[in-house]
Amino acid sequence: FIMEISGPKITLKHLKINNDGTLSFAYFSKALTGAYMKSSITQIERRFDLSSTHIGLIDGSFEMGNLLFLAAVSHFGAKLHRPRLIAVGCFLMAVGAFLTGLTHFFMGRCNTSLPHQTSVTFALCVVAACVRESSSNMWIYVFLGNALRGIGETPVTPLGISYIDDFSKAENSPFYIACLQTITLLGPMFGFLLGSYCAKLYVDIGYVDMESVTITPRDSRWVGAWWMGFFVSSVLLLTSSIPFWFLPRSLKLGQKRSVATTTSTSQKSLKVHRNTFSMRIKVVIFFVFVYVCTECLCAGFLPSLKRLVGTPAYFLLLCGSILKFNSFIGMFTFKAKYMEQQFGQSASRANFLIGVLNLPAVAVGIFLGGLLMKRYKLSVVSGAQLSFATSFLAYLLLLLQFGTKCDNLPVAGLTISYNGTPGISYNREMLFSECNSDCSCSAEEWDPVCSDSGITYISPCLAGCLTSSGHGKHTLFHNCSCVSESYPPGSSMSVRLGQCPHAKSCSRSFTSYMAISVLSSFINSLGATPGYMVIIRCIAPELKSLALGIQAMVTRTLGGIPAPVYFGALIDSTCLKWSIKKCGGRGACRMYDSDMFIFLGLITCLSGSAYFFIIAVIVLLRRQFQKSDGETATQKPKSSREIELQVPSDPPDATNASNDPPNQSQAPKV
Repeated sequence: FIMEISGPKITLKHLKINNDGTLSFAYFSKALTGAYMKSSITQIERRFDLSSTHIGLIDGSFEMGNLLFLAAVSHFGAKLHRPRLIAVGCFLMAVGAFLTGLTHFFMGRCNTSLPHQTSVTFALCVVAACVRESSSNMWIYVFLGNALRGIGETPVTPLGISYIDDFSKAENSPFYIACLQTITLLGPMFGFLLGSYCAKLYVDIGYVDMESVTITPRDSRWVGAWWMGFFVSSVLLLTSSIPFWFLPRSLKLGQKRSVATTTSTSQKSLKVHRNTFSMRIKVVIFFVFVYVCTECLCAGFLPSLKRLVGTPAYFLLLCGSILKFNSFIGMFTFKAKYMEQQFGQSASRANFLIGVLNLPAVAVGIFLGGLLMKRYKLSVVSGAQLSFATSFLAYLLLLLQFGTKCDNLPVAGLTISYNGTPGISYNREMLFSECNSDCSCSAEEWDPVCSDSGITYISPCLAGCLTSSGHGKHTLFHNCSCVSESYPPGSSMSVRLGQCPHAKSCSRSFTSYMAISVLSSFINSLGATPGYMVIIRCIAPELKSLALGIQAMVTRTLGGIPAPVYFGALIDSTCLKWSIKKCGGRGACRMYDSDMFIFLGLITCLSGSAYFFIIAVIVLLRRQFQKSDGETATQKPKSSREIELQVPSDPPDATNASNDPPNQSQAPKV
């Protein structure tokens, strides 16, 4: 490819095709990296022992870095060498992804299993903390790497599409952009599949004996090899940046290239002088431009912004978009976590199902929505109604997901008492009972064991176990005094490592949840394209660019940054058992209250509030177009009446016309 575009026989057609291919690969790579970051949220949370609030802050750092330079790059980027700016952006994204993955090697190894200490009176599992005291703030590097990736993404989207559109024929530009968007949709799917694969692998794979690891991927302490995917993403982004360094500033220059071009020495000297003079002129123009922009800001931009915000339909649609975008970002960030906590799925399986089922349904829905818009040539009002109908139907399906929840796992001292009575407890003292009062157990430990009765105990010590047998994952604990309190006499008093699985009814609920989720995603995406077209058509043509820019900036500022943070904070409020860091302080949550897990409730409230604004937009558009249709209808009879009045005043006989001049002079006035 590099040889082709650097050779003398390059043509404009080859450049356009290659440019579209390189842009598609860059878009694919950045979409894959963003989706992989979402899929690794749980792994990063456990590796750095963070709360969901901190994870939301890390996730929002991408939008912070992106919005920091978005306006400047979008405005000045078109005046510079756009391919090289895109190359710089891809390189920065590669560095950001590499820095995020490199953080793993700055930390110590993740020790989640040590030999179980056994004595004649109690058996206590001591779990070493995953974060060393000296590396407790290493998550800041992940924050900075994600922010750097956001900065690098800034020039890719606006400059890439404009580069294609400017140097393509009008009939070919939609095809090139459609190919670009289609390939981009594959990025999130492969990103979640990559996250699924890496979540299966242990974080210190290659450094530890896997037989010594006593936990499974379904355990809340399991940490997958999250860092591997960021290195893969970094390589893809770095590769995608290489071709852009060799693309010309303008594709039209390719038409003027010839195979054999000779330039004399005098022409070269003249060219150097011209370039020097041109550079000086550009510097002067730049300072004049800055001065003019400063002086004319209030006279140009602010009145346009005031006029745009003063458009009722656009303002209401913007408010609805902010609420919808908040619900979407919160759902997309913590959907895999919800599937883990609510249905007992592993992070690997949750990411796999999202990548294979949900995202392809969204892609098909967006495509069919645009096809419907083109096939039936929907008006602005019809497009708004279609967007509202599909979105509201998806909202009703979302309400059905409340019936697919699973009950809390029976955990002694948390969701059930030691004698088997159900009840949620946030009291630390409820973890102790008469059966384990003589064991000197620690309430901070989380090394769950499962009894044959289906009740989970936080640790072998709190289960009152005295002896153990076996090794590694096959370790069994015997003579557990607390097990006898909630199980019939004469039954087994042994427990095994790990949490008890959910009931079989939970598997059926999960199947129903996924079916509703996929169907809801498909129906909701059907109205995405019509809703986008409503924004463009409900305002004056000269304000379209400003309207789309303001919408992107406001929704990402008020949705992309705060939504993960407050979603994470509200999720943290339902935590029943926190881990404790080695140097003290609250770490990651080990278990949530499924009945109070407000993930779906928050999404429902945000989406439901948005429909008030959308309904108001439809009402306004109907009135607006009915009024315009009424004015058109009144103008038609008026014009026909004018014709009738003019016919008798313009007789075909020229003699009559000359004999009656007053009628002739009055005819134009009528």
